[in-house]
Amino acid sequence: MYDYIKGTLISKNDPHITVECSGIGYIMLSNSRTISFLPEIGENIKVYTKLIHKEDTMLLCGFVHKEDRVIFDILTQVSGIGTKVALTLLDEFGATELIGAVIDGDYKYISKAKGVGPKLAQKIILELKDKLTNTQTTAQIIISKSEKSGNTKVSNNTIEEVQTILNSLGYSQGEYSSAIETALKGLEKDDSQELLRLALKILSE
Repeated sequence: MYDYIKGTLISKNDPHITVECSGIGYIMLSNSRTISFLPEIGENIKVYTKLIHKEDTMLLCGFVHKEDRVIFDILTQVSGIGTKVALTLLDEFGATELIGAVIDGDYKYISKAKGVGPKLAQKIILELKDKLTNTQTTAQIIISKSEKSGNTKVSNNTIEEVQTILNSLGYSQGEYSSAIETALKGLEKDDSQELLRLALKILSE
């Protein structure tokens, strides 16, 4: 129902934030990590939202980064994970950390989060990995441009993997192509997690 809300930050009392837009104050449930990225009270912000509608309650969840909301959506579709656990996971781990653990199949790392045991961590890996890596993209456009700039230390597989994940996170080809090209210039080794981290940082600026 709501994609995002742009307005004035009124309060940020963990775990809630309030944003005023067109004379309406929207209270959103969030977490400490998201709140740490917020500007000072009174400044303008853009918050990506997810409306949770249950029989006995209706609430908005707010995220500074688009990828956090996408991962939140996927997490809450996993049996055994509700709003609270999903927000806890995204508080414990940054998006890149969580995606990296999922790609590596490191359920022990994910199970460090409060309320997440080994079995649930394995379910999270299965669900997230399927959603994040099951989209077909074309790496040739970015690879040809990076080769022209003299960047030959990054493999095609690394670039294709990062493109696929960014596409799954809701970014358009134009957005992630530009971000990856810029990120490649600052990459020191063939590392998909580091390339993803740099690209996400650029996309969030």
